[in-house]
Amino acid sequence: MQSNKTRTLVECAVMVALSAVLSMIKVYEAPLGGSVTLFSMAPIIVVGLRHGPKWGIATAFVYSITQLLLGLGSLSYVPTPAGIVLCILLDYIIAFTVLGAASFFRLPADASYKKRLLLIALAALSACVLRFVSHYLSGVVVWYEITKEGQWNDLVLKTGMWTYSAIYNASYMLPETVITIVAAPAMEFVLSTVEKRRTTVEKSK
Repeated sequence: MQSNKTRTLVECAVMVALSAVLSMIKVYEAPLGGSVTLFSMAPIIVVGLRHGPKWGIATAFVYSITQLLLGLGSLSYVPTPAGIVLCILLDYIIAFTVLGAASFFRLPADASYKKRLLLIALAALSACVLRFVSHYLSGVVVWYEITKEGQWNDLVLKTGMWTYSAIYNASYMLPETVITIVAAPAMEFVLSTVEKRRTTVEKSK
C-alpha cells in the first residue's frame, strides 16, 4: 500500500515537472499574455484520469503554483492590489487547478478502447473549457480596463469587454484545447501500457 502511494506521489511530481517544462515551449504566444504550448496540460489531466480527484486536484493545484511563479512578471501590469489578487486567482490558481476536473472522468479498468478514448477526450475538453472560463473572467474584470487604457490592442476599442475577452482568450485556448485533446489519450495509453508491463513483470517474480 505504502509503495503504491509513493509511486503515485512520484508520478504526480514528475508530471508537474513535465508540464512546467512543456509550458515553456511555446508554439504561439499571444501579445497580451497566454500561449499555445506543447501539450503542457496533458500530463496534469492524465494524472487525474489515472488516480482520481484526490490526486488529480492536488496535482493541478501544485501545477498552478508553478505557473504563478513562472508568470509573476505579468502582475507588474496590474495597477491595483485587488486586480493583482484577481489576476493571481483567475489566471493562475483557479485556471490551472480546474484541470483537476478531468479526474471526475476516471477510467474504468474494464473500459473498451473506444470508451477510454471518448472519456479521455471529454475529460480534456472539460478541463480546457473550465480553464478558458477562468481566463475569460479575468479578461473582463482585470485586463479589459488595463488594455483599454494602455491602448495595447485595437480590438478593445471596437468591442465590449465580454466580446474582447472571449475573442482574445479563444485565440490561444482553442488551439491549446485541440492539442491537449490529441495528446492526452496518447500519453494515457503509453503510461497504461508501461504500468501493465511492470505489473506483469512483478507478478512473474
